Amino acid sequence: MSSPVITPLLIALVTAVLTLVLGRRPRIQRATSVAGAVGYVVAVSSVVWVVVLAPAAPGAGAYQVGDWPAPFGITLVLDGLSAFMLTIAAGVGLASMLFSVRYVNPENQRVYYHPLFHLLLVGVTGAFLTGDLFNLFVWFEVMLIVSYVFVAFYGTDYATAASFRYLVLNVLGSALMLVAIGGLYATTGTLNMADMAQRLGNPAAYGVDPAPVVGLSALLLAVFALKAGLVPFQFWVPAAYTAAPAPVTAMFAGVTKKVGVYAVVRLYFTVFAAAPVAIDLPGLVGVSPLDFLAPVLAAMGVASIVVGGFGAVGQNRLEGTFAYSSVGQIGFIALPIAIAAAATPVTGDPTETLRGAAIAAALVFTLHHALAKGLLFLSTAAVEDATGTDSLRDLGGVAGRSPVLAGTVFVGLLSLIGLPPLTGFFGKFLAFDAAVRGLAAGPGVLSALALIALFLGAVLTILYTTRVWVGGFWGPETSAVEAATAEPGQVAVLVALAVAVVLVGVGFDPIYRFAETAASAAIDSGAYVDVVSPNGGDGV
Repeated sequence: MSSPVITPLLIALVTAVLTLVLGRRPRIQRATSVAGAVGYVVAVSSVVWVVVLAPAAPGAGAYQVGDWPAPFGITLVLDGLSAFMLTIAAGVGLASMLFSVRYVNPENQRVYYHPLFHLLLVGVTGAFLTGDLFNLFVWFEVMLIVSYVFVAFYGTDYATAASFRYLVLNVLGSALMLVAIGGLYATTGTLNMADMAQRLGNPAAYGVDPAPVVGLSALLLAVFALKAGLVPFQFWVPAAYTAAPAPVTAMFAGVTKKVGVYAVVRLYFTVFAAAPVAIDLPGLVGVSPLDFLAPVLAAMGVASIVVGGFGAVGQNRLEGTFAYSSVGQIGFIALPIAIAAAATPVTGDPTETLRGAAIAAALVFTLHHALAKGLLFLSTAAVEDATGTDSLRDLGGVAGRSPVLAGTVFVGLLSLIGLPPLTGFFGKFLAFDAAVRGLAAGPGVLSALALIALFLGAVLTILYTTRVWVGGFWGPETSAVEAATAEPGQVAVLVALAVAVVLVGVGFDPIYRFAETAASAAIDSGAYVDVVSPNGGDGV
């Protein structure tokens, strides 16, 4: 039952190698790349169904690479949380690949685009599946190397400067991550996350002094916030998003940023929350990792909503608007997680607690953001490909010239606003619901600040989306739009994504149950430990 866990990773890796070998046969290379993206979707769907969602599914599965037992070998773990994130990666990855074939210059595709795209999927998949901290660092580095090349893809001065800034910030983040991982190994004696959770859950039995964990977790939070583009680590986002090819930007916004979100949830709630007693530091008596996470992540979330929202309102280009919007929207994910960290779980079904509900809200908004922002970045590319510009002042009349293309943008914008029954409505509703429930059950002050920030973010979203639609798509045709013709293949991909945004909202009930399963997996440390080592014993 557990052996299929590695299948999506193998498919992405094999496709990367094949597309590299087939560089001299561009048509076959493109066909192989698309087939690999489809195969990845099939693999993720089948594994998630067999291991997590089927009526008789075990709920989680582990794969020990090389048949070395945990905690000594490399462990891959698929549970509800990793399954939810892999599903997002599969959907956005397929749409981005199909769009790439119709958008990216054929010569650029032939050289290195397709191998790098699938290597990016390899890094993402490995990060979602890995069961130990050091390999999480390795998969982060795979994503970093590929992302750096993609940001510098077009070779312009702007792209080179953006890629250099991206590289420097992320190399510093990688150094911090290594320091934190080394400190956690010195503290707990293990890097396997299930083993670490077990040792922190019973530190006396394993001779572990958990006092340094708060400080070390703070270093990791900085790294994950950098990956997610949270303020004050958001500086790389606008430049990198506008420099990279649009299909890759859709992957950055929809998938790679979410690896940072996943890492926060996985480590803080599955691993660090396992400690049964508060951890004391000089001047921070009784502060646990979750006690630290709640106010810090809340402050980051509020700041991201403000900076990203006002930044998006002030932009005159579609790419810039949606890049800053991504900074603001990540705050809608961070705030429910902060509320979950400050909440006290109660006995019973974890999904019935405020903690479980808040994490589920963050995951639903993650799915919404991946679909809607992927749709909008790809739509921007299609508009620019057809008109030669993405400047709002030059795009009047797109709705009349290409109503189908404009319609896909309209769906994406309405989803960002949160109009029912689109995905954005449920994402925002659940985020607000978590804040309101936090007011009643505690944490009151944090939840009140979150509620105010969420309301401000919703207003700012209405302002910049209205500005995009009215300023860039309505009105008389400009000279750039008069001769514009949208590429049919690109539009077909956009229509499929727009339909997905609608269908996920209309058929939301199973999606929410999936999110509840993911949230339950995130906060159930015991189940995570059991799936890695069903027989128990020393260590894991």
